[in-house]
Amino acid sequence: MKKDSFLKGAFILGAAGIIVKIMGAFFRIPLGRIIGSEGMGYYQAGYTVFNLLLAFTSAGFPTAISKLVSEKRAKQDYRGAHKTFKTAFYLLLALGGIGAIGLALLTPTLVHDIFKSPNAFYSVLALAPAVFFVSALASFRGYFQGMKDMTPTAISQIVEQAARVIFGLSFAVLLLKYFNIALGAAGASLGAAIGAFFALISMLFIYFKRKDKILNLEGHNEDSIEESFTEIIKNILRISIPIAIGAAVMPLINTIDTIIVMRRLQAIGFTVLESTSLYGQLQGMAATLVNLPQVLTVALATSVVPVISEAVATNDMKRVISDSKSVLRVSLLIGLPASAGLAVLSGPIMTMLYPNEPSSIGQILFFLAFAVTFLAPLQALTGVLQGLGKPDIPVKNLIIGAVFKSLVTYVLTGIPILNVKGAAIGTVVAYFTAFALNLRAVKKETGAVFPMDEFLIRPVSSVIVMSLVVYITYGQLFKYVGNNLSTIISIGIGGIVYGIMLLKTKSITEADFDLLPGGSKIIPILQKLKLM
Repeated sequence: MKKDSFLKGAFILGAAGIIVKIMGAFFRIPLGRIIGSEGMGYYQAGYTVFNLLLAFTSAGFPTAISKLVSEKRAKQDYRGAHKTFKTAFYLLLALGGIGAIGLALLTPTLVHDIFKSPNAFYSVLALAPAVFFVSALASFRGYFQGMKDMTPTAISQIVEQAARVIFGLSFAVLLLKYFNIALGAAGASLGAAIGAFFALISMLFIYFKRKDKILNLEGHNEDSIEESFTEIIKNILRISIPIAIGAAVMPLINTIDTIIVMRRLQAIGFTVLESTSLYGQLQGMAATLVNLPQVLTVALATSVVPVISEAVATNDMKRVISDSKSVLRVSLLIGLPASAGLAVLSGPIMTMLYPNEPSSIGQILFFLAFAVTFLAPLQALTGVLQGLGKPDIPVKNLIIGAVFKSLVTYVLTGIPILNVKGAAIGTVVAYFTAFALNLRAVKKETGAVFPMDEFLIRPVSSVIVMSLVVYITYGQLFKYVGNNLSTIISIGIGGIVYGIMLLKTKSITEADFDLLPGGSKIIPILQKLKLM
């Protein structure tokens, strides 16, 4: 049904994600200028461990809760859905506490013996409280997402990022001014814990404000069998553990990447400080831009899980196939232009954002940009497989991709002319491998067919035209208005050209606009302009 389309939820989460990323830009870019690539290296070291712990304490739980809640609500077992949420909340409180304490205790070993970066000590330690708050937050997000209500999650994301930006930058500036770069990076890390705390408070406020209404509506289907807390925990863990392992793969690989890159760079003649700066350019600066398109693709993947789960629960395979095709197509329409745009303008973008860094940082972004091409559809297909109750498949596929990444990174980073760019190429290889395997799995599980013309030829044609226009526009404008303004104008023109090409090639149709809030009002305008 139109009302229940996953694109509705994706639109809400995507809009919130864009706001979050814009605020993130006001955090990362000034932060990079404040603490430099050396400080970003310390800061990023902390986040590799933080993201790994979150994978085990919270990453798989929102999806598991969302899936279980949506299935129970599809069968009108509303009381069971609420009981699932309460059980998950207490479980996550315990896991979050264990994760926070564990990170605090392991910090000395991590920075001294594993990362070989002692100055990252306080950056890692400052993230420990965030593990607890984010874990508790995951239960609320999963519950509301299971009800296909993405608004609370969107609000909490905006609150979290706003607090992170305000407090993170403030502490970074103060600690750098009165102490040193290492503590400045730690101040930035502390912003994550404060942001997660405020996000949890906002979610608690929303829940208790709606609690009476929720409980009044939570009737009970007399035909349903009430599960015990033990059974609910087993079901949650059965779904969340494979997802958590999958979510842990890339943070784990990034952790291994830190070790491989730092040691391989030093092995070919770079000092510890130079190696830290190069790693900071890769993960703290270039990777940040590559992660921007994930705002929309993660929103798509999150929104499609309960929709696919509900369709499976009611044995509606036609809807499963339709939604699987839609989520893949939309993810490609997002990922392809983002990848091409970042590659074509890699040098100008990095020069605009980080004028004090060496020009070679643009080369890092150039190679890393191609990862977006495969990361976007990879995430979308992962959501489909999770909704189908097959969370183990994308985990296995990502592990295979991660193995390829480690091998490629080890070999290429050891080549002096490539150095840290070898790790960027390894990331592209990993995502391509996992995407190809996920696509094969979705075809097998659903029987869906993805025509080349619709899923590849039309969008790629649009991207090629867009890329040529962007390249020519930047080259012509640079002579007159310089790098920064040329870059901004070129991006804007590229977006317009891409949108027109999508309409002209019929890569997007009236049906697509009809699925979006207010989309029906846009159609007459496009028809008047003869674009549709």
